[in-house]
Amino acid sequence: MIFVLPVSLTAQDLGRAMLRNQGGTWVNGSQSPDSTAIFPDDSIQTEPGHVAKIDADGSTVTVQPESVLQYKGNEIVLDHGSLQVDTSRGMKVSVNCLTVVPVTQDWTQYDVTDVNGKVTVVAHKSGVNIHSQSSLAKRSKEAAASGDVTVREGETATRDEHCPATARLPGSIDGNGPWLNSWWAKGPAFAAIFTLCFFRCFGHDDPLSPSKP
Repeated sequence: MIFVLPVSLTAQDLGRAMLRNQGGTWVNGSQSPDSTAIFPDDSIQTEPGHVAKIDADGSTVTVQPESVLQYKGNEIVLDHGSLQVDTSRGMKVSVNCLTVVPVTQDWTQYDVTDVNGKVTVVAHKSGVNIHSQSSLAKRSKEAAASGDVTVREGETATRDEHCPATARLPGSIDGNGPWLNSWWAKGPAFAAIFTLCFFRCFGHDDPLSPSKP
């Protein structure tokens, strides 16, 4: 029991963090007390003029006013607003198709702001990589890697938060593949052919020639 109990407690606490604030903070749609435990997939929102702080294992995230995010353990999914990350555990921040990841596991401090469709990353201590995940269906790993940007200590980078559009073939409709290969095109054609054959065979008894034998 001496060895089993600590392991059990560690498993239960996996991904848990403490959220500290002085009002104006909501967790999963309910107003948060000044200090409360949060777990992966919990959503957090701060009101204007209010700041919250997430204390996790090896990481501290300062959530600025008017921010909306989801806590995912060693990752923050930022929907809107601004936050500052201090981490020695490589905590990353995702905004739509962008993911900001510390370059090393050393102590790293960086800001991520998502306002009006633009993501701004500021590296205060050490550097971070901005990884852009393309939605192109058959994009190669080499091409995906070429979209990465490194923000070095003291630098700032701004990117569009929207993912690239999915590649389409000429003549295709969104979500349906090539239009001529779809049932929207094939259906009417098959119906027309069936109707023509039906009336040619069964539609009338008149002979094809204007005079009867």
